Amino acid sequence: MTLSSSCTTLVAAVALVAALVAALASPVRAQTPSGARQSTSDAWWTGPMLANSASALPHGHALVEPYFYDVTTLGAFDAHGDRHSTPHAQGYGSLTYIIYGLTDRVSVGLVPTLGYNTVENGPSSSRLQLGDVSLLTQYSLTRFREGSRVPSIALSLQETFPTGKYDRLGERQADGFGSGVYTTTVALYSQTYFWLPNGRILRVRLNGSQAFSSHATLVDESVYGTETGFRGTAAPGSSTFLDLAGEYSVTKRWVVASDLTYHHGWNTSVAGSTPASPRIAYGSGSSDAVQVAPAVEYNVNSNLGMLFGVRIVAAGRNTSSTITPAIAINVVH
Repeated sequence: MTLSSSCTTLVAAVALVAALVAALASPVRAQTPSGARQSTSDAWWTGPMLANSASALPHGHALVEPYFYDVTTLGAFDAHGDRHSTPHAQGYGSLTYIIYGLTDRVSVGLVPTLGYNTVENGPSSSRLQLGDVSLLTQYSLTRFREGSRVPSIALSLQETFPTGKYDRLGERQADGFGSGVYTTTVALYSQTYFWLPNGRILRVRLNGSQAFSSHATLVDESVYGTETGFRGTAAPGSSTFLDLAGEYSVTKRWVVASDLTYHHGWNTSVAGSTPASPRIAYGSGSSDAVQVAPAVEYNVNSNLGMLFGVRIVAAGRNTSSTITPAIAINVVH
């Protein structure tokens, strides 16, 4: 399978989302009186699968949103766009956003992760593992108001701590859920609303982020591909992430959504030695990945919603091809 065929798969997934929106919008259009315009209070949202919200969480309110997912690795693409085989793997995990409104403009939060891996022709994780944990703060710069062209815009700062296991893995490479580095991510989030010709709301998010990491000290087997006896360091390259997401309010409770993202990672270098090799140095090369994440949201009320979606990474350079179904529960109190 080549890069071009994977791009075809990605385009087909996007077309499927568009067709779903059109199919679901048709009966709604018939129910909407001519010239009627859906009010924002008549639309409940959970949020798309990948794009964080630029809206401020009101002072004293809290949001808890756990994600549960299953990452299936299908293969990887090299720098020439050719696919090569990789061990089939299943990665079961969870990621939970826990956010509190410190003021009407400032939110703070915690993002813990957990995971368990199974690997074809190899040992699986020894137990459920803690991954890296992130702390975040977000400041609301502007707020959307109906009738204005100014979107909601927020600045986010996130610090990820190396709490997950990343080296001294022995024969259990599947126990590697950490990076071993401190990563600082600076992000700008935006969100606005559009009213379509049928009167229904399309909510759109456009987010961008840049991440910078420290160096990791490595001993023996690690997530960076080192072996027994290795002593050295890894220096992950910085990365850029862009996300365009849309949500269409089919009814008050039901929403269809999709993310379309691009990720670029710069070269990660590893340097060190083993008893047999006094000098080891190599790099991963830069990577690129495009992914789509269609989803359906069901909102019980304005404070409780559920998301059912799938993330598809079908094209990329030095990037594994994966399919990741996920469910999430969004609770605001």
